[in-house]
Amino acid sequence: MSNTTLMELFDLTGRTAIVTGGTRGIGLAIAKGLVAAGANVAIASRKADACEQAAALLNSSSTGNAIGVPTHMGDLGAIDALVNSAVGEFGGVDIVINNAANALAQPIGQITPAAWAKSFAVNQQGPVFLVQSALPHLQRSEHAAVLNIVSAGAFIFSPTTSMYAAAKASMVSFTRSMAAEFAAEGIRVNALAPGAVDTDMVRGNPPEFAAALARRALLNRIATADEIVAPALLLVSDAGSFITGQTLLVDGGMVAR
Repeated sequence: MSNTTLMELFDLTGRTAIVTGGTRGIGLAIAKGLVAAGANVAIASRKADACEQAAALLNSSSTGNAIGVPTHMGDLGAIDALVNSAVGEFGGVDIVINNAANALAQPIGQITPAAWAKSFAVNQQGPVFLVQSALPHLQRSEHAAVLNIVSAGAFIFSPTTSMYAAAKASMVSFTRSMAAEFAAEGIRVNALAPGAVDTDMVRGNPPEFAAALARRALLNRIATADEIVAPALLLVSDAGSFITGQTLLVDGGMVAR
């Protein structure tokens, strides 16, 4: 294999990706990677100003071609509007990356109906209905791929974050089901499960909590958001053309330990 052929496997020129939760952390890092690979990117987040700023950042690169679409993943109408905005701006959808998440933490015995509804609306319902909304466009794509960002927490004991972990475990199951249902149409569906990553979600906890997360990984540290980019690009590009229905752990050995 030549260097040119290898690079072509990761080339996303002319393809359009939707990235939810794309204004910071893992989502923004992946969006930067997609733009660097040549993709058009529609980034979604709840806050309009954050979407505007992230899109401007992406467009400042030499290959940047991005829009920001304010979207609440618990609002099904907003999800349809996100897809329509991507199609209206770029002509289609080739890649869907479900990254938006809500890490509400309540111990079992104290879970409120409002918290339950909010958690599962964003972490489970939103991703499934986004794929459904984008499906007609994915069916027309020659390089269709869906990537569900789940969590190592779906595979380990997760006290207090049971709603988050359960929703992510559900998305592992949905990933397999989507892969099986869409395979005949050439749509690949995979999941990526990060461990602890240096994002606002982790930084919002006491320092001793982050230190404990680092110790849970065999590599004895937490990841940078940029370390999630290459695995994501593998799963949505032609480099991963024979991979579907899989969940890739990118956790520094957290689940193994």
